[in-house]
Amino acid sequence: MTLALVLLAPGWAAAEHAPPTVLTPVAQAGQPGAAGKPDPQRQLDKVERDLKADQARKAELDAKNDALERELADLRAKSVAVAEDQRRQDDALRVIEQSLAGLAVDEKDQMARIDSDRAALSELLGALQRLSRLPPEAMVARPEAPGEMVKSALLLREAIPQLKKRADALAAQLRDLATLRQKLADKRAQSLAAKSDLEKREAELRDLVSRRETLSRANDAELQDVAGHMAVLTAQAGDLRDLMEKLEAERKAAAERARQAEAQKRQLAEDARQKKAQERLAAMGRTPKDVPGGPALGGMTLPVAGPVAQRYGEQDTVGTTSRGIRISARAGSPVVAPYEGSVVFAGPFKGYGLILIVEHPNGYHSLIAGLGRIDTRVGQRVLTGEPMGAMASDGTPTLYFELRRGGQPINPLRGFAGTEGKGQG
Repeated sequence: MTLALVLLAPGWAAAEHAPPTVLTPVAQAGQPGAAGKPDPQRQLDKVERDLKADQARKAELDAKNDALERELADLRAKSVAVAEDQRRQDDALRVIEQSLAGLAVDEKDQMARIDSDRAALSELLGALQRLSRLPPEAMVARPEAPGEMVKSALLLREAIPQLKKRADALAAQLRDLATLRQKLADKRAQSLAAKSDLEKREAELRDLVSRRETLSRANDAELQDVAGHMAVLTAQAGDLRDLMEKLEAERKAAAERARQAEAQKRQLAEDARQKKAQERLAAMGRTPKDVPGGPALGGMTLPVAGPVAQRYGEQDTVGTTSRGIRISARAGSPVVAPYEGSVVFAGPFKGYGLILIVEHPNGYHSLIAGLGRIDTRVGQRVLTGEPMGAMASDGTPTLYFELRRGGQPINPLRGFAGTEGKGQG
C-alpha cells in the first residue's frame, strides 16, 4: 500500500468518501465485551476491517490520481506547444507589418512621380490642343518667314512621338501603381489573418492555463482531505504503531518512485522537444543560432518573443550598468519559463510591478519583471517553455530578464553551460 496521493480527480466528493470511523484505543476500551470487559480481539478485528476499507479507498484514489496525472501532463505539453506557436505568429506578424510599411513608402513615391509626369503631359497636350484650333489658312497668313514655319512644323513632328512615348510611360506607371496597390491589399489581408490567428492562439492559451489552475486547486483540496485522514491514522496507538511505521516506509518509497518517474518524464519531454526543434530547423536548412529568440546554451529559451532592446552590461539612460536584458515584446504575448524549475516568488514587489522568480537546478535563479499578468503560483513546478503569465494587453511593453547563479548576475544570452551547470558571465 502506497501513500503517493499527489493529485486527485476534481469531481471527488469528500463527504461521499469520508474516512471510516476508527476508534482510538481509549474509545475502544470503553466498549464492553461478553463479560462487560474490553475485548482486545474485537478491537483488533474492528481496526483491521477499517484498514481494509481504507485500503480500498486508497486504491480508488490512486486510480483517479493516475488518470489526472496523465491529463495534466498532456495539458502542460499542449500549453508549451501553444506558446511556441504564438511566438512564431508574433515573428511572422512583425515581418508582415515591416513589409506593409515599405510598400506604403513605395506607393507614396510612385504617386509623386506619376503626378509630376501627369502635370508635364497635361501642359504639352494643352499646347497641342491650342494649335489644333488654328485653321490652315491662318497658319499660312501668319507673318512668319517660311523657314520659321517649316521649323515649327518639324518641331511639332518631333513632339508627337515624344508625346506618345510619355503617354505610354504614364500608362505603364499607372499599371505598376495598380499592381502595387493590389500587393498592399494582399499584405493587409495577410496581416489581418495573422492577427486573427494570433488572437485564437491567445484564447486557447488562456483556456489551457485556466484549466491547469482549476486542476491544481482541486488537487490542493484533495491533499488537505488526505492529510486529515492521515491524522486519524496517526492518532491510533498500541497495535497501530507498527502499521504506521510500515505506512511511512511505503510513503517514502512511493515518493521516491514518483520523483524518479517525474524526473524521467521531464527529461523525455525535453529530449523530444529538442529533437523536434532540430528536425524542424534541419528541414528549413537552418541551425538554432539562426533563429531569433530560439534556444540558447543548455536548452534555455527567452521568456518572451521579441528583439533585445538592452543587453547585459550596457548602460541605461541614467548611466546604470544593466545586470540583465530587456526585450521589446508585443502586447499580450505569453511569458514562459526560460528553463525548468520551481516558482519561488510570484506577485508585485515594491516599485517593480509584477515579478516572477524561478529557481533552477545547480544554483541558478531567473528574475522576470514587467509582466501584465501572472498565471502561476509559488511552489509550482514549471517546464522549459511552459506559460507563466503574459505581457500587458496594450502599448509596447518591455520585459526585464535577469539570470543569477549563487546570487551573482550572469549574461542571460549565454544561458546555462552544458551539464556542469557553470554560469558564463
